[in-house]
Amino acid sequence: MKTLTLSISAAALALTGGSMALAQTQRGADANGDGNLTLAEMQTRANERFAHMDANGDGTINAADRAARKAERFARKDTNSDGELSQAEMQAAREARNERREERQERRAANREERQAQRFATLDADNSGGISQAEMDARRDARGERRARGNGDMRRGGKRRGGGMKMMGIADANNDQAISRAEFDAALQARFAKMDANGDGTATATERKAAREAMRAERRATREAARQ
Repeated sequence: MKTLTLSISAAALALTGGSMALAQTQRGADANGDGNLTLAEMQTRANERFAHMDANGDGTINAADRAARKAERFARKDTNSDGELSQAEMQAAREARNERREERQERRAANREERQAQRFATLDADNSGGISQAEMDARRDARGERRARGNGDMRRGGKRRGGGMKMMGIADANNDQAISRAEFDAALQARFAKMDANGDGTATATERKAAREAMRAERRATREAARQ
């Protein structure tokens, strides 16, 4: 049971939490900064993510990689390589972690401002520089339609697993509690296809937002079904 749990945890780090690693294939993937994502851009980012998760380089993400990353993190903190962490080493590790957190927060703030600008531009259909009541109503109607479609899909499909376990089921095609590169790529392509609503090979900011909202609606429906 412990081995199985570690295997699932390692795989979930690859396609987490509702898909953290796949979400990370989007973050920073827009190489040309045009606000859109192509499959090639996401694949480039995915190559980096998979290489990071596949610590031993055997082409599969599993419990062994989790253990290897854990040992690597300890070794980075153990700067004098004596097999133990001193108070000074732990303090240095905390400070480094805080610095990285601040850098991430700064990047997220910049990305958030960019997304807000994109959302405003999408709402401002007539490019007047302001949002009219009609434009607000159009946004609300469009959101309602997307939610209705999401709930319809949920009713047709019945109860579904949520979060990381659902992504595990998608990614781990052969149910061996590990994720091969082929499985990872297949899951990435499936995720991109869901975002690329019109199938033109480019996932726009609007399409990605719609995909996120549909996913949230599905998670809400799953939680509500579980309560019944």
